[in-house]
Amino acid sequence: MSDSSSQGVGGAQAHDGGGRGTGADRKLSDRFFDAAIGLLQQVRDGDADEIAAAGTLVADTVEAGGRLFAYGAGHSALAAQDIVYRAGGLALMNLLAVPGAVGVDAVPATLGSALEHVEGLATAVLDTSPLRAGDLLIVISLSGRNALPVEMASHARALGVTVVGVTSVAYATGTTSRHPSGTHLKDHCDVVLDTRIPLGDAELTHEGIAAPFAPASTVVNSAVLQAVMATAAGALAGRGSEPPLLRSGNVDGGLDWNDRVMDEYRDRIFYRR
Repeated sequence: MSDSSSQGVGGAQAHDGGGRGTGADRKLSDRFFDAAIGLLQQVRDGDADEIAAAGTLVADTVEAGGRLFAYGAGHSALAAQDIVYRAGGLALMNLLAVPGAVGVDAVPATLGSALEHVEGLATAVLDTSPLRAGDLLIVISLSGRNALPVEMASHARALGVTVVGVTSVAYATGTTSRHPSGTHLKDHCDVVLDTRIPLGDAELTHEGIAAPFAPASTVVNSAVLQAVMATAAGALAGRGSEPPLLRSGNVDGGLDWNDRVMDEYRDRIFYRR
């Protein structure tokens, strides 16, 4: 397993090579791509067993008649939304929305961050949601330190829900928890997918720019979750079950295919009325 700190701020320079210059001489866009690729390689190699385990849990849930949900805190909501109602994705994946705390939809945007600190909010959301024992919930939080994702995972498990966490273990070991329990998201999951994102979520530094910049967490979060979904689809097919996948509505026959899948699984899809 690679050291998550090796891709820290400015860590993109570790990938310099191929005659493309070094350090400040290289294009910032190239440095960012190299940093993101490096992180993806770390996750691919270091999380292989966890990705397989998470994909198996998703397949088990689908096969057992359970439902699938995803929640992302702050910008992590982008990765949650990326696997919901998505061409090539599992039709059964539903977005678990927390009003005011889904991405940056709140006005002011800072309200979303404040809501992540509110104790009891996740419990209220889960207790009034369709989530039930036997379902699976993916919780995505880069730091995993705030009350909302910690409580989301811990209360879901108390309800008999399988929890897959997507988080940075570097954050969990480098920050203190903001939950009264003193725990992080990673402490309340059946499987933890470590994104290897370094503290600060910024891959580059540059002369004349005071703050580190170019976050890569969205790239990695989306990639690792698509890898899990691909694993789940393969597991279902290997068991002789057709994965309930959606097709693009912009190709001929796609909408008819999707209507069939949604009708077949209508009791497990909550974004369609």
